[in-house]
Amino acid sequence: MDMLAPIKEVKGVGPKTAEALERVNLKTVGDLIYLLPRVYENYQAAVDIADLRPGKAIIKGKISDLHIIRTSRKRLTITQGVIRDHTGAIRTVWFNQPYRAKQFDEKREYYFTGRYEFKNGRYQLTSPSATLVQDVEKEDVAGFQPIYSAKSSLKPQTFRKLLDNLRPDFAKIPDLLPFSEGSPDFVKPGARAEALYLSHFPETPEEAEKGRKYLAYEELFELILAAKLNQQENLRLKSIPLTFQQDFIQKLVKSLPFQLTNAQRRAAWEILQDMERGVPMNRLLQGDVGSGKTIVAALAAAEATQNNYQTALLAPTAILATQHFESLQILFDSLSNKFKHLRVPRIALLTGATPHKKMLKNLIKEGEIDLVIGTHALLTDDTEFQSLAFCIIDEQHRFGVGQRQKLLLKSPDNTAPHLLSMTATPIPRSLQLTIFGDLDVSIVNELPPGRQPITTKILPEVQQSEDLYPKMRELLAKGQQIYWICQIIEEKNTNTATPVKKQAEKLKKLFPGVQVGMLHGKMKADEKDHIMDDFAKNKIQILVSTTVVEVGVNVPNANMIVIQDAEGYGLAQLHQLRGRVGRGDQPASCFLLTTGEGKPSRRLREMEKSTDGFHLAEVDLKIRGPGEIYGAMQHGELDLQVANLSDTELIAAASHHASEFARNPENLQNYPELASRIRKYQQLTTLN
Repeated sequence: MDMLAPIKEVKGVGPKTAEALERVNLKTVGDLIYLLPRVYENYQAAVDIADLRPGKAIIKGKISDLHIIRTSRKRLTITQGVIRDHTGAIRTVWFNQPYRAKQFDEKREYYFTGRYEFKNGRYQLTSPSATLVQDVEKEDVAGFQPIYSAKSSLKPQTFRKLLDNLRPDFAKIPDLLPFSEGSPDFVKPGARAEALYLSHFPETPEEAEKGRKYLAYEELFELILAAKLNQQENLRLKSIPLTFQQDFIQKLVKSLPFQLTNAQRRAAWEILQDMERGVPMNRLLQGDVGSGKTIVAALAAAEATQNNYQTALLAPTAILATQHFESLQILFDSLSNKFKHLRVPRIALLTGATPHKKMLKNLIKEGEIDLVIGTHALLTDDTEFQSLAFCIIDEQHRFGVGQRQKLLLKSPDNTAPHLLSMTATPIPRSLQLTIFGDLDVSIVNELPPGRQPITTKILPEVQQSEDLYPKMRELLAKGQQIYWICQIIEEKNTNTATPVKKQAEKLKKLFPGVQVGMLHGKMKADEKDHIMDDFAKNKIQILVSTTVVEVGVNVPNANMIVIQDAEGYGLAQLHQLRGRVGRGDQPASCFLLTTGEGKPSRRLREMEKSTDGFHLAEVDLKIRGPGEIYGAMQHGELDLQVANLSDTELIAAASHHASEFARNPENLQNYPELASRIRKYQQLTTLN
């Protein structure tokens, strides 16, 4: 079987279906075969209604009496029905899924899978999925079935049918992984074909798990090998060694207006040591929100200046670039006043809105500016450096590979700059090791002294009048400010979340005399900057915003954040949003507003208990899986479908196998399909 053959060659794929498949990025036969089931349902485990016990349950029956109830709680609809079989009847309920009322044919039998639980004085089946009995039992192997996700207009049944058409050819799927030194026993001829067949057509849960194990290993091997090859390529590059200026750094640290934490000292020492080498540093500096990463980067930039070389700091937004510039300017000006003989960096800000850009770019080219802080304006062809030896990329996941390369190519001929990438998204240790291989990582995991803790509270939306608004009035009376976060900008028929525009109007009525502002992603960049500038200057007291404030905004006077429809966010994103407050010397609070009748999810309960971003990242990895953690970093689409990064044995085996294979990277030429897959991962795992 040719895995790279176009999708139209699959039996049953006509021009229209091919077009629909390509729209969801299924372009080849291999893409379709690697579209793995979302879950497996074991319909053989279905029970009679009379035998139901609390917990997950599967029953077979007909449904009737469907109707929708609109509750007094705004935006909450309840769809109810009754499922019957030959032993009895049970009530079923869906929340905010009104389409369920018209989904079913009362004359046909379905398998219903959901949670059987005691609610509001009676037992019910909550939010079940449904599959026609006819669709299950016409399969060759009735009972244990793969369930595929719908994609755009393509239904799960479409994928099942197309894969069934390919079933006779699965045995012809070529092997992918090398059977080389270090490979485990299960990586053997035919293992890939067998694993994919068992994933799509298992007869038992054990067969599905056997297929999953091999495919998980395959993903991990590709990812780890990509990281190791990136590291090898990096070691072949040359950089300018920047000598450690011990006396200068000691004076700098002693004269700071605050004491460095031990974590900051350790991270700075690791970075300064790396910069002495003749190969480029490739280090990730990760620190929780407010942990003081910028001062660590500033010490390294000052070191580059002492060696007579330039530094560039690239930030994703003009707001963040300006904040870096203003804080570092104050820091370096105070040092210049203290130590007249010390050479501290001459710094400049370069954004799209910078006046006299041509003159500033001439100064950069002539070496009159030591540290340039800027946005994408740093990447333009006419921004040239005389001696760029050190690059800092803040929130580096917000820049594509090509953009990062543009900056790195501005260093002197035949050298690559030392690179420090910063992120405020804590990455679990297991994910670090896997995604970045042996990449050097520095962690700033202590908050500076004086930082006030943030108290977090889950609050049902119906209680906000009694429990939230009085606290908001109290805080506003002290002259402090508030963020209010919404998921969407405008009202949509298909979305029950509160829109920014509607919430802003509501708050204006609730808090007369208070300036309420609005911020969202559809605004132009200069309009967003203007709103944030007004908020920073306290011209706006309540800022209603989407998640555009998630990273980098520093308003020390804002000490409350309210996150509406909090269940709609991932744990990493909630933690990032919470990090917008508690940045001054006042206590801060975060309210997570929930709707619906159910108990708060585990991620909200974890948010309420902990403010440790690294702990929450590990929890998030267990709850949601690696793809979504990595997606929160916006590093590109990692899209791990089967690998579970808590499976340390598989990771260790894949790491050993990849290390052995990487000893002779030229061998990759003998594996063209593996090479093409590795290239995709190399773009995701490289920081430079």
